[in-house]
Amino acid sequence: MTKDGTNQMWGGRFAAKPAPIMETLNASIAFDQRLAEQDIRGSIAHVTMLAAQGIISDHDSQSIQQGLTTILSEISRGEFKFSAELEDIHMNVEARLQDLIGEVAGKLHTARSRNDQVATDFKLWVREALESADAAIRTVICSLLEQARVGANWVMPGFTHLQSAQPITWGHHMMAYVEMFGRDLSRVQDACVRMNECPLGAAALAGTSYPIDRHTTAAALGFSCPNANSIDAVSDRDFALEYLAIASISAMHLSRLAEELVIWSSAQFRFVTLGDHFSTGSSIMPQKRNPDAAELIRAKVGRILGATVGLMVVMKGLPLAYSKDMQEDKEQVFDAADNWALALAAMAGILHDMSVNQHALATAAGTVFATATDLADWLVRTLDLPFRQAHHITGHLVALAESKECDLSDLSLAEMRSVHKEITEDIFDALTVENSVNSRMSYGGTAPVRVREQIERWEKMLTDE
Repeated sequence: MTKDGTNQMWGGRFAAKPAPIMETLNASIAFDQRLAEQDIRGSIAHVTMLAAQGIISDHDSQSIQQGLTTILSEISRGEFKFSAELEDIHMNVEARLQDLIGEVAGKLHTARSRNDQVATDFKLWVREALESADAAIRTVICSLLEQARVGANWVMPGFTHLQSAQPITWGHHMMAYVEMFGRDLSRVQDACVRMNECPLGAAALAGTSYPIDRHTTAAALGFSCPNANSIDAVSDRDFALEYLAIASISAMHLSRLAEELVIWSSAQFRFVTLGDHFSTGSSIMPQKRNPDAAELIRAKVGRILGATVGLMVVMKGLPLAYSKDMQEDKEQVFDAADNWALALAAMAGILHDMSVNQHALATAAGTVFATATDLADWLVRTLDLPFRQAHHITGHLVALAESKECDLSDLSLAEMRSVHKEITEDIFDALTVENSVNSRMSYGGTAPVRVREQIERWEKMLTDE
């Protein structure tokens, strides 16, 4: 700070310091200190380029780099004192750099602005968060693949409208979630390509008159190229919005799986038992085993989707280029990232620890006329009936079985022939759940042989990448 209390980084235009409430409103250091490592990496790349272009001396560049390395070490050890009066991570670092090396620290900001600096820092952070998400999603997929491999031929009811519909296999159901999270993985990879353009060197909005080399700084920071338009470079937050959108979709997938685990672990289903590590008890009911981990995962989508909507609303009305409204981008992304990472890790743990009740699955698979569609298909294949007529006949047989309070397979041949006289004894082979699932041989079907093919396909995809 200067003697009159104004900020020495930008206070030359002002005669008085900001009001305390303005300092509180304006400061972002409480949350953007998470960008410290990215900020220093960007500064080192920038000052290295300045020296290479002859804009500053090699000696000054080395002094600045050494000072920045010292600051990063102080931050890593928890010894760095962050100041709200210095507003943000950029000015906190630069002020400390001046303490360490003197006025030469001011040369660091040559040919750049906080506008391109923060865009670069934030994009680096988001890109690294996506790389972490890539690894976490793969862990969930591997846990699902293991469940699918073990239960590739375990029969269970498949549901539509949460009503028993047709027999499927446990492996097939697990592989449905593999496909979901596989799309999340592809979205992560696509987004990483799209956001791989470097804003650094765009300066405030118009570029700079200094002879900088933006391609050099982009390469030094692992970007494929610089942003092609300096206005877009500093005003773009699509990368953060896309990150949040991906996180929201993935959290929705986690929530759907968590919902099924909550249902399946209930006493009414008993399809699965969640491990002790991911269950809790009741303070009053000693018999309770609550699926709290799954319930909390299920809730995360609300928080993450809220962040997505929040940032979209912040950005929707902003004119180009930079506005201070964009300071509201980071807290939402940081919170969403933390919760997405937590939910992915918890789901991988749940899937690894839970046990599956194969007997309960098989028992449920054979109830509520689950093979009715197989009966209709048999009428079509064997008696050459139009499917609509076969559907009508099957409906009558279901009604008959309901009236007798039995399953379709418990009807006698005579009872079946009372509905359609050409039905033969062979119909009963089509009514077992095992034959039902084994018959679903179409690509992507529930037959165990098809499930195992899909498991092998995914294992190969994950290995080859």
